[in-house]
Amino acid sequence: MLRYAVGAVLALSATPALANDSVAELGTGGLILSRSDAVAMQSEDLFISPEKVTVDYVFHNNTDKDVNAIVAFPMPDIAGDPEEMPAIPENQSDNFLGFEVTIDGVAAKPQLEQKVFALGIDISADLKAQNVPFNPFGDAAKAALAKLPKAVADDWVNRGIIIEDSVDDSGEGKPGYAPFWQLRSTYWWRSTFPANKDVHVSHRYKPSVGGTSSVSFFYDGQFQGQYAAYKPRYCMDDAFENAVRKAAKDNPDGYPAYNESRIAYILTTGGNWAAGSIGKFKLTVDKGNPKALVSFCGDNVRKVGPTSFEMTATDFYPEHDIDILILDPTDSGNAN
Repeated sequence: MLRYAVGAVLALSATPALANDSVAELGTGGLILSRSDAVAMQSEDLFISPEKVTVDYVFHNNTDKDVNAIVAFPMPDIAGDPEEMPAIPENQSDNFLGFEVTIDGVAAKPQLEQKVFALGIDISADLKAQNVPFNPFGDAAKAALAKLPKAVADDWVNRGIIIEDSVDDSGEGKPGYAPFWQLRSTYWWRSTFPANKDVHVSHRYKPSVGGTSSVSFFYDGQFQGQYAAYKPRYCMDDAFENAVRKAAKDNPDGYPAYNESRIAYILTTGGNWAAGSIGKFKLTVDKGNPKALVSFCGDNVRKVGPTSFEMTATDFYPEHDIDILILDPTDSGNAN
C-alpha cells in the first residue's frame, strides 16, 4: 500500500496565496498495455523531480508465442480556460511534455492521437475544417481564431468551443476569442514482446509542476487554508510541519519564506499487465534544491543522497497515485 510520510528531515510562500498566484499541476502517469494475460511487468524504476520524470520498465512475455500489443502513453488533458492556467512545459508544441521513448535502447517514433472536445462532444472535425490547431495554449490556435468568419465564431461561442476574451487592436472594436475546448492526446505504438523474453522500455518527459508563490497552508502563525486537504494528500508529518513553523519563526516578516511546487504522478492506471502487480518497484524522488523541504506518501522511504529519497517494493500493486509537495526557500528565506 502506497502510504508513507516523509517529513522535513527528508526535506521536499510567503504571504497567503491568492488565485492568481497559483499554477495548476497536471497529473501524468506511465505506460498502459492493451493486454494483460501474457505480458508481466518484471520491474519499474520511476524517477520524479521538478525537472524530469524517467521510467524504466522490464516487461516479460510469459508465453511460448510472440505477443503483439499496443502500448500507449496518455498525456494529461489540457483545457483552454483563461481563469485557470495549468503548468505546461512546452505550451507551443503538440508534444507539450517533451515525451521520448526507447525500446531495448532504440528510440521509438510513436504516433500521436489527438481529439478535442467541448461540453463532452468531439469537435475535432470543426477545428480541422477551419485550420485551427488543436493545442489551446499555442499561439497558432489563437491566431487562427482571429481569422474565423463571424458566423463560425458566433456558432462556436454558442457551442462552448471558444469564448470572447478581448477586443482586437484594429480600432474596429472586433471581439477577440480564446479557446475553451479540451485537448486529449495519447502517444501510442505497436510493440512485439518475444516469447519468454524480456523487453526494456524507457520513457521520459518534463513534468507539469504546479506552483504557488507562497505556502498556501500556513499563515498568520497557524496551519490553515489548504492544510486540511494537503495533510493527507502529501502525508505531512510532525517533522515537516515543525520545519514550516521554524521557517515562519525565523523570518522577520512572520511567514515561512518558501515557494510551493506540486507534482502529481498517476500510478494507479498502470496495472494492465499479467498478475496486475509490479515484480520489483523502485521510486526515487529528487527535490532538486538541498535546502528545500519535501513531503509525499510512501512506505519505508530512505534518504539516498543530498536531495533524493528512495522507496522499493516487491510484488507491488499501485493502489494510490503519487503526489509530491516541494517547498523551495525564497531568496529572502532563512531556511537551513
